[in-house]
Amino acid sequence: MTVSGSVDQTPPAISQLKGRSLAIAMLGILLGLLLSSLDQTIVGTALPRIITDLGGFEHYAWVTTAYLLTSTASVPIFGKLSDTFGRKWFYIGGIVLFMIASALCGASQTMIQLVVFRGLQGVAGGILMANAFAIIGDLFPPAERGKWQGVTMSVFGISSIVGPTLGGWLTDGPGWRWVFYINLPVGILAIAVLVAGLPQMRAPAPKPIDWIGAGAIVATVVPLLLAFTWAGTTYAWSSAQIIGLLIMAAAFGTTFVFNERRAEDPIIPLDLFRNRTFVVAITTMFCLGAGMFGAITYIPLFVQTVIGASATDSGLVLTPMMLSFVTTSTLSGQAISRTGRYKWAVVTGLTLMTVAMFLLSRMDTSTDRTEVIRNMIVLGMGMGMVMPTMTLAVQNTFPQSRIGVTTASVQFFRSIGATIGVALMGTILTKGLESNLRRELSVELRNAVPAEVLGTINPQALASPDAKALLRAEILPLPDGQAVYEQLMLALRISVSDAVHSIFLAAAAVAFVALAVGIFLPETPLRKRQSTDSAKRGSASAETSGLAQDGPVQPARNIPSPQLRSR
Repeated sequence: MTVSGSVDQTPPAISQLKGRSLAIAMLGILLGLLLSSLDQTIVGTALPRIITDLGGFEHYAWVTTAYLLTSTASVPIFGKLSDTFGRKWFYIGGIVLFMIASALCGASQTMIQLVVFRGLQGVAGGILMANAFAIIGDLFPPAERGKWQGVTMSVFGISSIVGPTLGGWLTDGPGWRWVFYINLPVGILAIAVLVAGLPQMRAPAPKPIDWIGAGAIVATVVPLLLAFTWAGTTYAWSSAQIIGLLIMAAAFGTTFVFNERRAEDPIIPLDLFRNRTFVVAITTMFCLGAGMFGAITYIPLFVQTVIGASATDSGLVLTPMMLSFVTTSTLSGQAISRTGRYKWAVVTGLTLMTVAMFLLSRMDTSTDRTEVIRNMIVLGMGMGMVMPTMTLAVQNTFPQSRIGVTTASVQFFRSIGATIGVALMGTILTKGLESNLRRELSVELRNAVPAEVLGTINPQALASPDAKALLRAEILPLPDGQAVYEQLMLALRISVSDAVHSIFLAAAAVAFVALAVGIFLPETPLRKRQSTDSAKRGSASAETSGLAQDGPVQPARNIPSPQLRSR
């Protein structure tokens, strides 16, 4: 708007950035994504050395768990806040916090310190993940976002391929602390690019922050994830600790729902759940998180224990999956942008993922590495078609003023599903391995091997050369020791193979459920521009439609159109 005698200095709309300005903005976003995704793949390689230096083996799993807890809980909160206060400075603030937490992690002197700082790092990671894809939604109208799917997804592919190798090189070279310190130069570069190239957009009249909702969702997510993380490993599923955590999560979850119904500007508006596209998307992504991540977690275990590959080789098996993920994401995104249709990609991708999980469930002790790679490529193809397309479908359905909360919600439910899936798959593995070993160990073999040795047998005897050598040294002095050892190893391989088979079969069933749900995804024509009246379609759809339809469009109420602030 111009005033008589003055010059209009309002910056161009963020969706109108072109050429060099657009390239600079995208570079900053991708650097932020790289910062978050690389950290998740690079740290695992350094953990054994970290434990050696700092001690505290009992806190080993917490280095990962602390990050998962805080990042999952923070995603919906900061996704909503970015809709209200703008994404630019939240994204930059997330990078700054990530850098501070990285420096603190690198300087840690105890495992307790490292776990606490990893939790802080998880908050920052949640801020980055909540805002990155929402900013891309601000930059491009839905009809053009498909073209950029491959670019954004390639960041995760690069991280999964480069991360473990880079982590090993830094650990063996400058030291494990540089696994965290390396985030600092990347973060500084990302901040410089974002400050220079990304405009600020925020609503003209921010509403009060839903503090009760924010606290309630954290109090719901943390005990829920802790329960599923500890169940079946640290504590029994029927233990007082697990039941207590689940009751706590249910109580705070109920509080969250009641609060969201009354809050002026809720963290997750409940009217979103009246939109069929949103419900189908979060249900599908929850199932995919449970099935896909639950199964992928145990693929390296199968490759190491059943096929007999090294730890390094087992990690490389995931590379073909990520390459096919990036390739299919790019090609399907181009096709979606050209045709304006996306449901075909969701249905095809979910079908491929279901087939891939079934193929994985058919693997046994006769499976070779080529067959595993083939199955991983099929799985990656399905993932590449589904995951970014679901985000696109949700963003296309709702107005620009809600793109942060809706995008973050999709990621939130996928993360919850992944945590629950990994826990349930772990229980299936543990119970299956126990029963399989009882079946495979013949009476003669049980009588030949001392009870104290049998009590220590686990998959580590197949995966770790040191554990295998120790077990072999205990068995060889026995009568017919070599034959007994070989029979024992075969029984263990078969037991692990059958247990992992059950995991993949369960994942295939969950993937089929996701397919059955995904078929009902509505296909709304992709918008070709970020029009100011886009709020009408999404808000009205959320407010007036039931689960069966997206409904007629009515004027939006109380949703201010976003405005740009100068940098």
